[in-house]
This record gives sequence, C-alpha cells and structure tokens, in this order.
Amino acid sequence: MAKNGRKIIEIPDKEFDNRINEGVPVIGKKTKGQNNGCFVAIDFETADFRPDSACSIGLVRVVDNRIVDRTHCLIRPPRRTFVFTYLHGISWKHVANEPAFHELWPYLAEKLKGAEFLAAHNAPFDRSVLMACCQSAGLSPPAIPFQCTVRLARKVWNLRPANLPGVCAFLGIPLKHHDAVSDAEACARIVIEARICGNS
Repeated sequence: MAKNGRKIIEIPDKEFDNRINEGVPVIGKKTKGQNNGCFVAIDFETADFRPDSACSIGLVRVVDNRIVDRTHCLIRPPRRTFVFTYLHGISWKHVANEPAFHELWPYLAEKLKGAEFLAAHNAPFDRSVLMACCQSAGLSPPAIPFQCTVRLARKVWNLRPANLPGVCAFLGIPLKHHDAVSDAEACARIVIEARICGNS
C-alpha cells in the first residue's frame, strides 16, 4: 500500500510460508488459564549508534497464539550517516525517499492498538529506539510494556548465550538475522513457544 506516495509493505502469509513456517511446530489451541491475548513483536534496525536513527521496523501481531499480521517499513533517519549497513544491508540510498518516523507514526500506532505488550529480543535496545524516535519527533510514546525474549529464553529453556540466532536454532525457527520483520517474527514465535510450554 502507498501512503503519501511512499511505500509501506504489508507482507502476505504466502510469502512467509516456506521461509518461516517450515519446521515450526503447529501453534496449539488456547490453554485453560493461559494468557493468549494480543501482543506485537517489534524489531528495529538502526543507521548509527544513536537510538533515534531507526531505518527499518518490523511488526508482527499475534492474537490467540496465531500470527495475524506482518508489517515492514523503511524509515528515513534524521542523519545520512550509516554505520551498520554491513549488518542489515540498508544505506542512505534505500531510505532517502522513505518517510521519517513522525510521518509513519500514525500508521505504526494503529498497528500497536490493543497490544497487551511488545515483545523484542534484547528489549532494552528496541525500547530505547522507540522512546528516542518518539522523543525526537515530539510524540508521546505508547504506554505498552515490553517483554524481552532474551530473558524469556533464559527462563524457559535455560539458554546461554541467548542471542537470537542461537534461540532460533534451538527452537527450529528460520531466521534472516537483521531483517527487521524476520527478527520480529522470530520474537513472536519464541513467545508462542514459551506459551505452549506454559512458562510465559
């Protein structure tokens, strides 16, 4: 879909079927007494060392342990300097004509509506990026708590180290690391797997 002439990508299920669903256990039905409400997994990629430099965001919405929506947006950061292109492959030329964070925010805020929490791997990082981007844009950050899937993986499966590739390998979750929507999907599936284990 296009918004103000700029691209926003909503990713259909079929595109993910082979890459994401292969080898992933079937999501179980709601368990009695288990909180299976709505949450959104979130992942940011940044351009430089400052937390307001978000250049990509992935959002994956889960309701009753089922993924119902995937969204990826490129973001034009406030500076042209890119330090982390070697990680995520994004450079200024990819985002020069994309919306700034404040332009995307109304769309993103809609995607977060109704979420009980935001899940992120190393949540303090993604939370700091969200807060910094909102602050720089003069926006009020959403009052939604974060759940860290690093801490969750350590608690539920006693994994150390608990980096995202390692947790995904342990759980059999396909991952294209530093692709924001793939990372967000992996976080979502970690939470789902922990719920199935009854330990979230």
